[in-house]
Amino acid sequence: MEPPTRILLISGSLRAGSTNTALLQSAHALTLEGVVTTVYDGLTSLPHFNPDHDVDGEPLAPAPADLRAQLDEADAILFSTPEYAGALPGSFKNLLDWTVGGGTYHKPVAWVNASASPTGAAHAHDSLRTVLTYTGTDIVERACTHIPVPRSTIGPDGLVADPAVGERLADVLTALAEHVAARRRADHA
Repeated sequence: MEPPTRILLISGSLRAGSTNTALLQSAHALTLEGVVTTVYDGLTSLPHFNPDHDVDGEPLAPAPADLRAQLDEADAILFSTPEYAGALPGSFKNLLDWTVGGGTYHKPVAWVNASASPTGAAHAHDSLRTVLTYTGTDIVERACTHIPVPRSTIGPDGLVADPAVGERLADVLTALAEHVAARRRADHA
């Protein structure tokens, strides 16, 4: 029997009531056979990235160490981020900077775009693609998608109330899990 696929869900937003966070919380609430999700909630506690504090052989501060531990435990990562001033939010870029030293190399990754705007946060996702390519991730194109989430569809529980969104999120998680399973089979062939 194949082990479950562990997918780490990371929102690039610090905002209370964030559509990106609601989208990932909704993904976390799904029950899919063979898929286990974890929501990363340490974005606010990450210190500013400084290469002087990321030296091989020396211990990391607790927050970046926790981030890297969660990345290492995950089989895949699903991001959702807003766009600020035409690019990635600074706090989210800071998180990505902490991944350069470990945790994402060759890791299958994807993103869902929650923006209800006509541009769909395209600049943020172009920036995200640039960073993820630079850090050597395995971008799973068929799991990268735009799922607009108007704020009015977020329920009091913080989840997206639209069942069609749940179906699309299930497709995204399934695509990531299938990609991980295919890599596992290839590694054991």
